[in-house]
Amino acid sequence: MSSSRNNEARIYVGNLPPDIRTKDIEDLFYKFGKIAYIDLKNRRGPPFAFVEFEDPRDAEDAVHARDGYDYDGYRLRVEFPRGSQNSGGGHRGSSGRSGGRGGGDGGGRGGGDGGGSNGGRSRGPPARRTNYRVIVTGLPPTGSWQDLKDHMREAGDVCYADTYKDGTGMVEFLRYEDMKYAIKKLDDSRFRSHEGEVSYVRVKEDSGD
Repeated sequence: MSSSRNNEARIYVGNLPPDIRTKDIEDLFYKFGKIAYIDLKNRRGPPFAFVEFEDPRDAEDAVHARDGYDYDGYRLRVEFPRGSQNSGGGHRGSSGRSGGRGGGDGGGRGGGDGGGSNGGRSRGPPARRTNYRVIVTGLPPTGSWQDLKDHMREAGDVCYADTYKDGTGMVEFLRYEDMKYAIKKLDDSRFRSHEGEVSYVRVKEDSGD
């Protein structure tokens, strides 16, 4: 296995069932092409995985086919990780009910390419943007943009999410009503990162810019 990872051929797989195994993930993705490695994270918190293919085109096919796929009652979230150069395909998750979380997949990628908790802003493809924006404060250090996007989906369709080193985040919704509902429903809500860190976050409308 090469020590230098091919980011363009790597995908993120989230919203997995708690008893998922590496073999199950392999079964989900082997049909799209040769898999270089699977990294399943299931020690603490909700499980997620990274899957790397030999060929970036296979990764794109997997994202298109499996994002929004219903697996054992869980609607999978499959996308390119933040900063991946291949994530601009505009793939969209299956519309409709989101398994276990409200709001469905909205804008697919969700614009998570922004620099996030690693500091600085990595360049990424343009995301669908709106002015229905909220600022989230009080995020734990391990809170990623994926975690934030998942949390805010309880209020509706999220089209963009980003996190910053100071424990703040920004989320944009497709609809004004969803933004207002997020402020009402998720302000002072319990947030859990993918590594199991818990905090209570505040949500307010972004009055800047």
